[in-house]
Amino acid sequence: MLINIRPSAINPYSRVKCACARYVIIMGRRILVQRRGKGTQNFRSPKHKKRGAVKYIHTAPNEVISGKVIDFIHEGGRGTPLALMDYENGTRTLWLPPEGIFIGDTFQIGEKCPIKVGNTMALKNIPEGSLIYNIEQQPGDGGKFIRAGGTTATVMTRSETGVNVLLPSGHRKTMNPNCRATIGVVAGGGITTKPFMKAGAKFHLMKTKASNWPVITSSGMNACSHPFGGGRKKTSGRPTTTSRNAPPGRKVGMIAARQSGRKTR
Repeated sequence: MLINIRPSAINPYSRVKCACARYVIIMGRRILVQRRGKGTQNFRSPKHKKRGAVKYIHTAPNEVISGKVIDFIHEGGRGTPLALMDYENGTRTLWLPPEGIFIGDTFQIGEKCPIKVGNTMALKNIPEGSLIYNIEQQPGDGGKFIRAGGTTATVMTRSETGVNVLLPSGHRKTMNPNCRATIGVVAGGGITTKPFMKAGAKFHLMKTKASNWPVITSSGMNACSHPFGGGRKKTSGRPTTTSRNAPPGRKVGMIAARQSGRKTR
């Protein structure tokens, strides 16, 4: 008995029983979403282009360390420039700089520092209404919040149990008073206003970030990338409803839809 099965509807590792009582392994089609989910080299983030960790250095209680800005470094995929800091204890690290600083400026990090743009200190010592960035989630983790270019948070209220911080999204978050933060606004805030004059510039930016770009509809893909792809027009060419028991690679569209299209009165 001959069985007519479309290749797109076959489970990649299904076993079809022939008339001669033998099982044959039939390989299915791997669509674009499956290849991206597997995480091959074309879809991985280029971590080898990163310059290093951008974190605060460790300081002892009641210790204040001064550092000098040696150079500004560009990192692919990051809109904010990085500052190379040389601290007085001999440590050289990458630092997230604020707006309005220059090479040769000196800044301090410690639990108690002067209130100055670029200085890093504990939240319990920062006055209310100050603009801060690169806030730690837990004391000593090096900074987790407010790290994008041009972003900043505001210290609202302080208490013995926590410090209330207003995030750029409008959400208020209570932080540990011992968490550190830097006073100021993250540098590189105007980079998003610069337009892309050609598609190649946008392509290389998104490739550095390893983002899903360009985002295209399924009917606009090639036939090898999606069951709805192919053809001269942007049409699926087949019903967009799919069985819940469809094999991987074919289980796309409206899965186990109760109805499709307009409702009838």
